[in-house]
Amino acid sequence: MEYRKLGNSGLKISELSFGSWVTFVNQLNEKSAMECMSYAYNQGVNFFDNAEAYASGESEVLMGNILKKLKWNRDTYIVSSKVFWGGELPTQRGLSKKHIHDACNAALKRLRVDYLDLFFCHRPDPDTPVIETVYAMNDLLHQGKIMYWGTSEWSADEINEAFVCAKKFNLRGPLMEQPQYNILCRERFEKEYKNIFKKYKIGSTIWSPLASGLLTGKYNKSIPKKSRFKVKGYEWLADSINEVDFNKIEKIIDLSKKLNIKPSQLAIQWCLKNKNVSSVIIGASKLSQLKENLKSINYSEIITDEIVDEINNYV
Repeated sequence: MEYRKLGNSGLKISELSFGSWVTFVNQLNEKSAMECMSYAYNQGVNFFDNAEAYASGESEVLMGNILKKLKWNRDTYIVSSKVFWGGELPTQRGLSKKHIHDACNAALKRLRVDYLDLFFCHRPDPDTPVIETVYAMNDLLHQGKIMYWGTSEWSADEINEAFVCAKKFNLRGPLMEQPQYNILCRERFEKEYKNIFKKYKIGSTIWSPLASGLLTGKYNKSIPKKSRFKVKGYEWLADSINEVDFNKIEKIIDLSKKLNIKPSQLAIQWCLKNKNVSSVIIGASKLSQLKENLKSINYSEIITDEIVDEINNYV
């Protein structure tokens, strides 16, 4: 496992990280989730990603119980949460100072930690002035409840506004963004964020490197019964399949066979080849899946610039 600096900070984050989205609670119980977290940690993964919205907070409860039982030294791992969707009431959603305050404290209790390493604004909030959000995050920084704050799926203009506000009032801007990035979803990360990466040197913890499993090829003919596309509340994932060009995926699968690696490993390595990627968040619904994905770090030399160009030409 290699470690990359998260943006222009001194924090070293593992190139592969482990996330709980969809899988924790919905597909993994405490025993199987603990097996996955323990294995990932022993393989060098030091970042574990979560959010208040995942399983309505129960994902963080599950991860917190596991962290308590594993008894890892707190200075050996990075844990995150995200704020936006905390409930149905008006004060439980968005990026107001109140909800950011409440969400952070709730996440600390659920995860059973004294501070969050990373705290993301899960989406932009058009109803809250950006300066209010920036101030709220800086208050948490000063209180020692979070170490760094960032954004997730914000536009380049919104990220830029956050930095402008931070500079004007001598505050700390976001350190990282968490966008979707994979072979099938490249526009925002590679084009829209290009100047943001260059100007502000932010880091990125990218999600869905396998396009929710589409890049493994297992959905080319049908949707397996136990897949995330069948999980209640994630029907929108299944709907997104209608927009997929499976001919492109077939080409990627054929290439992986020629290289003698799994399609998932090829897709993950493709993400890692982008210098603006700090960490690739991988998920797993079972330990064998996690092991396969983590092995992708062994194929860095196989995925040459020529291979990356070939893949890019497919899509």
